[in-house]
Amino acid sequence: MVSAAEVVATVTDPELPMVTLAELGIVREVRETADGVVVAITPTYSGCPAMEAIRDDIVSALREAGFGRAAVRTQLSPAWTTDWISESGKAKLAAAGIAPPGAAPGRTIGPVPLVLGARAEAVACPLCGHAESERISAFSATACRELRRCPACREPFEHMKEI
Repeated sequence: MVSAAEVVATVTDPELPMVTLAELGIVREVRETADGVVVAITPTYSGCPAMEAIRDDIVSALREAGFGRAAVRTQLSPAWTTDWISESGKAKLAAAGIAPPGAAPGRTIGPVPLVLGARAEAVACPLCGHAESERISAFSATACRELRRCPACREPFEHMKEI
């Protein structure tokens, strides 16, 4: 029989269906108990609109695999960071035309500061590999992504922001 953790590891993100929740780094714990399965997840940010869909997808996958009772709880601390995205997840983002995040800025324990302003580092084009791109918009399809354009191939693409 497959474990609950193996089942949860196959569930994809509803906003980024090319990566699993595990590859995205939001699955914190999968615990099998006598009462059922408890899954702890950390949202990419506290206002993530996909949380309800993520919970439903996890519970559905577990029930389809034969796990009768399943609960999903939100764990806000420590706060999620793009550093938790696996290398395979970053590769899948790039293959889908989304520039993966670089290293997240260092931070201390406590509230995550909101920093507005231009990014200092270059973002490479995931389509043609050109080393630099220009930001078109600070926000894209989701709040954690920005819209950029490559000066070499002139194609627009999304970049997952470093959080």
